[in-house]
Amino acid sequence: MRTLIAGVGTALLLTSARGPADFGPRGAAWAGERPQPNAVVWLDGPNAPRTASRAVLSQRNLSFYPQVLAVRVGTVVDFPNDDRVFHNVFSFRDGKRFDLGMYPVGAVKHLTFDKPGVSRIFCNIHPNMAAYVVVVDSSYFAVSDGDGAFTMASIAPGTYTYHAWRPGSATITGTWDPEKPLDVRWP
Repeated sequence: MRTLIAGVGTALLLTSARGPADFGPRGAAWAGERPQPNAVVWLDGPNAPRTASRAVLSQRNLSFYPQVLAVRVGTVVDFPNDDRVFHNVFSFRDGKRFDLGMYPVGAVKHLTFDKPGVSRIFCNIHPNMAAYVVVVDSSYFAVSDGDGAFTMASIAPGTYTYHAWRPGSATITGTWDPEKPLDVRWP
C-alpha cells in the first residue's frame, strides 16, 4: 500500500504494507521557501544494522565530487585523484583531522571515519576546492539532490528522531512520525 502525504513545500511517500524492507521515507530539505541541495538528513536508529562500508570522494576537474558526502561511522572513504594534476586532501577543523599529503594522478588514499561529525575537506594546492564529509551514527541517512529531495533506505516502521545538516547552518532536530509529513526546514 502506498500513501502520499503532502505538506507545505514537501511531499513524503510512504510504503508500509509489507514490513521493513518496503518502508523508506522520501522528503525534501528547505531553507525558507528554497529547496536545499546537499543537505544531510538522518534518523536515529539504535537497532539499525551496523555494517562496514566504503565510499568515494573523488577529485576531478579541480573539484571534489560529491561536494557533500554522508557516511556511517566506521566507513572507509577512498580519495582517488581522478584529475590531471597533483592534489593534497586535508581537514584541520571539526570532525576528523587529517592530511593525506600530495599525491599524483591515478593514486588513491584511504581513510576511516571513526566518529560522528562534519569534516571540511580542502586541497592546499587548489584553494577553491572544498567539500564536506558528514559522519553519522546511523544506517538511515540521505543527501538531498539539486531540488532538495532525498530518499532513505528501507527502515523499520516507527517514530524516529531526525537530524538535518546543511553547509553554513546549524543542525536541526525533530521527531518524524510516518503518519505526518516530514518537513526538514531551516528558517
